[in-house]
Amino acid sequence: MKPIVQISLDLTNIDEALETAAMAMRAGVDWLEAGTPLILAEGLHGVRKLREAFPGVPIVADLKTMDGGYLEAEMMAKAGATHVVVMARAHAETIKCVVQAGKDFGAKVMGDNMVCPDMVAGAKFLEDLGCDYVIHHIGYDERRGIAAAGHRMPSPLDQLRDVVAAVDIPVQAVGGLSLEQAIQCPQYGAPLVVLGAPLTIDADSFKTASGDLESSLRMICEAIHSQETVIPSKS
Repeated sequence: MKPIVQISLDLTNIDEALETAAMAMRAGVDWLEAGTPLILAEGLHGVRKLREAFPGVPIVADLKTMDGGYLEAEMMAKAGATHVVVMARAHAETIKCVVQAGKDFGAKVMGDNMVCPDMVAGAKFLEDLGCDYVIHHIGYDERRGIAAAGHRMPSPLDQLRDVVAAVDIPVQAVGGLSLEQAIQCPQYGAPLVVLGAPLTIDADSFKTASGDLESSLRMICEAIHSQETVIPSKS
């Protein structure tokens, strides 16, 4: 799979999200993500607005679904989302419901292994239940809390190659990556590269970062798109 660049719109205002999305598309971003803060603030309305503004562009709804899976996926798909996110820590029946809704309404399912005791097993669990993609994810609060306690901040890169080797579906790494690390993800076998907080969005306030983002983002997209995804051998 050729590398794909996704920007996470972790904003709380639809107008700012639309402006950021337009800039991102001009710069060469492939997929738009309605981040969890945007979904909390704007809901289905925000996804519909993104779909109206960007017809034909894949839109990921980062629902982090834990229950009521079929209805949540159905609502977002009907609003224009092409991808929905369900958590590996949800019950298996919830994941199955999201997968079925994805089939019924034409959406792909991304399974998120955040806070799984065994991240590799969590990724395999998601694949076995029918998810189309794995999000290998170290959470925002988890990273910051561990660092505040004086310990090394965990990174999705710690186990990324192991996760990629364990599944046969595309993997995305999320959570505290530096810009350089995000660009390197295809070299770990993860072709879906997410740019968001704190790379292009200010992590603390969820506001668009200052500076000339568009030219920087264009160079980042070119660097990612120029790579080949390096798939590690199966163990």
